[in-house]
Amino acid sequence: MNNIKKIPLSRLGYDFISKEFIPEGKDEYYLRNIQNRSGIDYRNLSAFEIEVLVKNGNTTDNWNNILVSDAFNPELVKNCKFYGLIRIGKLEPYYLEFHGLKAEVGLYNSTIISCDLGDNVAINHVNYISHYILGKEVVIVQVDEMKTSVNAKFGNGILKDGEDEASRIWLEICNENGGRKVIPFNGMQPGDAWLWSKYRDDSLLLEQFIKFTETEYKTEPGYYGKVGDRTVIKNTNIINDVWIGSDAYIKGANKLKNLTIKSNAKGKSQIGEGCELVNGIIDFGCRIFYGVKAVRFVIASNSQLKYGARLINSYLGSNATISCCEVLNSLIFPAHEQHHNNSFLCAAVVSGQSNIPAGATIGSNHNSRGADGEIIAGRGFWPGLCVSLKHNSKFANFTILAKGDYDYELNIPIPFSLVSIQEDTNTLVIMPGYWFMYNMYALQRNTFKYQDRDKRYEKIQRIEYDYLAPDTINEIFTSLALFEELVGEAYLKHAEQVGFNPKDDLKKPRAIGKKLLEERDPIVTELNILARGFENAKRAVRIIKVQQAYDIFKTIIRFYGINNLINYVEELEKPSIKELVGSLTKSKLKRENWLNVGGQLLSEKTIATFRDRVHKSIINSWDDVHDFYRAEGEKYASQKKLHAITSLLELEELQVKQITKEQILIWCKEIKKTKQWMVDSVENSRKKDYTNPFRKMMYDTQEELDEVLGRFEDNSFIKDQKSELKTFTKKVNAFEKKLNH
Repeated sequence: MNNIKKIPLSRLGYDFISKEFIPEGKDEYYLRNIQNRSGIDYRNLSAFEIEVLVKNGNTTDNWNNILVSDAFNPELVKNCKFYGLIRIGKLEPYYLEFHGLKAEVGLYNSTIISCDLGDNVAINHVNYISHYILGKEVVIVQVDEMKTSVNAKFGNGILKDGEDEASRIWLEICNENGGRKVIPFNGMQPGDAWLWSKYRDDSLLLEQFIKFTETEYKTEPGYYGKVGDRTVIKNTNIINDVWIGSDAYIKGANKLKNLTIKSNAKGKSQIGEGCELVNGIIDFGCRIFYGVKAVRFVIASNSQLKYGARLINSYLGSNATISCCEVLNSLIFPAHEQHHNNSFLCAAVVSGQSNIPAGATIGSNHNSRGADGEIIAGRGFWPGLCVSLKHNSKFANFTILAKGDYDYELNIPIPFSLVSIQEDTNTLVIMPGYWFMYNMYALQRNTFKYQDRDKRYEKIQRIEYDYLAPDTINEIFTSLALFEELVGEAYLKHAEQVGFNPKDDLKKPRAIGKKLLEERDPIVTELNILARGFENAKRAVRIIKVQQAYDIFKTIIRFYGINNLINYVEELEKPSIKELVGSLTKSKLKRENWLNVGGQLLSEKTIATFRDRVHKSIINSWDDVHDFYRAEGEKYASQKKLHAITSLLELEELQVKQITKEQILIWCKEIKKTKQWMVDSVENSRKKDYTNPFRKMMYDTQEELDEVLGRFEDNSFIKDQKSELKTFTKKVNAFEKKLNH
């Protein structure tokens, strides 16, 4: 039986806060008075104003509880019912126009309960609005229900005084069993979610994170909902317990409940037709429209959900788009793209700069006895059409998977790889360095694209978009060692098959592999190079084009290192070899492990220090955590230079004191050639789209092709790359001259 209470009509709009939660000497409006920052001086209605209001069909339980500003115009209030304390700002004879909607300033045909209304608002046909504070020039038209409950939390996973733990909202990210759940809060960064979900064995860290969240927000019941200045809401059914910033636009939504919608003049947020959003945080500049369903979620700034997308128990990073897809229990870092109605992403950490295509099924628990599987994908993750992946799987940065059903768990440690299945031999095939060999255009362009599209309102975390960075370079080093080991093993197996017995000092696989690869021995291309531990299956895992990948990976490390070395020297007070050697010696170079913390790269040592500072309450709030991100972000450029120089010296097997002018000049010549190769590769990889006969067959003439695709010669990105090459070459030439003097 429904518990329907009968309460005297005279109490409607009053007793919002129970008496036991009202501090001594305060009334039930004490929090409302704190929240209302309009600066309006209110007064009681005059007898004439009451007469006009009654004449216009308005009613109230008590005219003395309607307070107004001196510029109040009673002629602009018609057919409204008022209950409780109502405060109304200036009303002037204007209409407000927005996107073709023209709304008269004033209050019309609405039931208004215990609300504060700012200057020149336009409220029309709002069937029920209670316990809201509206800013100036707010437009609300055709809304069925808009109310705030006494324990409203506006999407934050906090508890109000008197509530028990069962009422708390958690975000069950990364894993369906809730073992990595976090508490959502307004301002949550992807790094916060990652740290909280990752270090589950650090109980003190987790306790501190809960404490940070609980102390961040007031626990007193009785806060009102707010709608910021110039926000427009129209044709919406239900808005309950929602805090809305300024300049937002909400049209045609079905249900909005327990939300914070951050918005302002520089980061306007929009929610459109058919959306149902419950228990969430929406950051500045987000757009959500056309049938989206989202429950228990956080969406970081400048992101989009559209065309029937479903987002449940997930964190979506900034500058991301999900449309027509389903995403469950996932933590997604910035710059993520996922389109098409049959794309599915479940129980995963996707580290950003990623693209999930049509037909993809990322995450199936059917190979487990429980819903406890996970997928971890490095940044640049790009599965092909209709790819199906199993939990648990793990992928290095910039892994691309060809179309196929991957029926077994995968662990791909080599970055920039193409993974495919050779059906006729039932073999898993890994092509390392695929991006550099065949798709440099996309690799370079994506770096530029992500930087250009980073429109975050608040750039708290420094997101790394460059494909050459400490995380990818470290994976390349791991891959070089792996290549040497696997080539050596393949060679020994080959020698055994042909009856050749190597000398004892050549029986160490890695030593053999390194010698063969560095000497570019033709035998390498003849070897059947197999890997172990890449797939949880008995079939063979074959690594192809190892010699090409080995050479390219070493070239890439040198480019990364030399480029940063030149920048490092130029920033010295006295650019010289002596000064360089002295400065690097003081730095005590050592290549460290780096982690992707919500898109921001931090060394493992830095994270250890962070955790220690949290344990000791030196870092004692989320503001402190975010200040830590900012501080580390400011250090990153110099840390990256040192990592690059360390990588270069390690690859060249040199000590700092062995750096000479002659060596640097040799490196300068090499880096110019490498940059030229990169730009040529960008041009050639794009040119294939214009010369491939299966692309050209769609067009009867070259002119038709040019009209549809654009002239190849006019490609702005390739032009920019060539211009950058000239600038880069001039810079290196100038550096060489300076070094020679």
